[in-house]
Amino acid sequence: MRAAASQLTATADKARNLETADRLVRAAAADGARLVVLPEKWSVLGPADVLRAGAEPLDGPALTWARAIARELGIDLVAASIAQRIDGQERGANTSVHIGPDGEDRAAYRKLHMFDVEVGGRTYRESDSEQPGDAIVTSELADGTKLGLTVCYDVRFPELYRRLAVEGAQVITIPAAFTVPTTRDHWEVLVRARAIEDQCFVVAANQIGEHAPGLRSGGRSMIVDPWGLVLAQAPDAETHVIADLDLDHLRRIRAELPSLANRRAEVYG
Repeated sequence: MRAAASQLTATADKARNLETADRLVRAAAADGARLVVLPEKWSVLGPADVLRAGAEPLDGPALTWARAIARELGIDLVAASIAQRIDGQERGANTSVHIGPDGEDRAAYRKLHMFDVEVGGRTYRESDSEQPGDAIVTSELADGTKLGLTVCYDVRFPELYRRLAVEGAQVITIPAAFTVPTTRDHWEVLVRARAIEDQCFVVAANQIGEHAPGLRSGGRSMIVDPWGLVLAQAPDAETHVIADLDLDHLRRIRAELPSLANRRAEVYG
């Protein structure tokens, strides 16, 4: 199976974001990708007021486009993630949606871990405008491959990824908007670690560039195999990267180095 991670620079300009996403998804499909992953907040990204103003329900324009292009191109599309507006609630959600080649939603995942941190002298309070989800979510690709859904800051919580692997995930997606400092120092280490310890393919699609004054993401979108080898990594540009995911290779690794099977769950849960 060929997968693609799309990398773009989302801003408050939703029309431009959608145009860029459309171009990148079409280019990835033209390169043979059957699974395409968009980055976190691909439809709108900026400070809290921009996210609130640009938030949409799950039947809004962003995901309506995503369903249509998945159907047109016959691909699995992880349209991840959008700022979701929830009727009757002050705070929205950071929601990733897996759409099948028939244009129908296969699964929706709300980011579990809110990005409430201080990085590079800037304070981020994701929980001020968005509420966390409360469910671990897997889905299934058109060919039957088990898919695990996560978003950005989730990658720092290995217990989530282990649960996804134990529940059968073979491919895990990480749409992200990692800051420049954390992309530089942590991104590759974390993505490769999750792939190695859970013996999964990881498709990690990051944002790149400046979204608003003082708000930047570091790019380096990548696809990693279950041995931890980087199969593809993006340059600092709006682009996509492609790799072939050999599921027989995954099965060999899990059989020959059976760390998942050797877990001592009776000891540590």
